[in-house]
Amino acid sequence: MHHTTDNRPALLLAMGPGIADRLLTERHRTRLAALARTDPYLVADDLAAPPAPVAAALAEARILLTCWGAPPLTADVLDAAPRLRAVVHAAGSVKHHITDACWERGIAVTSAAAANALPVAEYTLAAILFAGKEVLRSARRYAELRTAPEWLSETDRTGNYRRTVGLIGASRIGRRVIELLRPFDFEVLLYDPYVSGTEAASLGVEQVSLDALCSRSSVVSVHAPQLPETHRMLGARQLALMPTGATLVNTARGSLVDEPALLAELLSGRLHAVLDVTDPELPPSESPLYDLPNVLLTPHIAGSLGNELHRMADRALDEVERFAAGVPFADPVIPAALHHSA
Repeated sequence: MHHTTDNRPALLLAMGPGIADRLLTERHRTRLAALARTDPYLVADDLAAPPAPVAAALAEARILLTCWGAPPLTADVLDAAPRLRAVVHAAGSVKHHITDACWERGIAVTSAAAANALPVAEYTLAAILFAGKEVLRSARRYAELRTAPEWLSETDRTGNYRRTVGLIGASRIGRRVIELLRPFDFEVLLYDPYVSGTEAASLGVEQVSLDALCSRSSVVSVHAPQLPETHRMLGARQLALMPTGATLVNTARGSLVDEPALLAELLSGRLHAVLDVTDPELPPSESPLYDLPNVLLTPHIAGSLGNELHRMADRALDEVERFAAGVPFADPVIPAALHHSA
């Protein structure tokens, strides 16, 4: 009688209801089953009081594959997962489910934050280019006139040639935006207290103070993490420094901007904004943001959506393959870095 040894690591999917069906195609599930011992259709959304099949899979799992809505990995959950060695997160931030207990037990963690950064940076690039071309104003003016405007007299300030763009935060997204801006004729300023002038120069940007960035930039784009020290970092004083007609782009978190101060600037018509995030996340139904002609408000769509989720799944399965092969993760989460990252 011949015995075969299955060396594939045991894996359990853990994420919010319905997420797995959007994240994983049949191609992903087939690849996952080849890489790990798993039921690619068994998904845990509760690990504190799991049903019997999930409890059994958790007890054997060496890897958890997580995504949005993953349940917190508390000490009690980890006690029920004695073989667990790694968490592969098929999304960005791990702060919602990775606890101190994970680090204390030496569990390796990786995330697909780099993959999720790409669509956010693409959205930002589009917002910057459209801001320079005054697309919102031009479209509204065209709809009002229903005939050709006096383009030469009405577009003196329009255009992207040698515009100054200010980026707040050299995060993964901020750095990708820098890359995407390189083919264009922009001067790019950067404010990030964790980046040296030498590193900024190597990125091809000018390191400046936050006040200088606001006062010099036609477009200010926010890419800093949500931390206690970044709460309302763009306040009334910084917004007042922005030139008349400048555009604020926020794809980070609404709490980084003093929204009442921003609203005052927007209601006056002095500034424009492209806001994918607000504070609160869902503006109240009476908020002027929905109707202001100088605001493009979108419902947190800059990050991975639709088929972009499959990019995150691909990155995550690449990391599962590395773990199965005994190779270090390509994109590990470093605990010490979490205090100044998303």
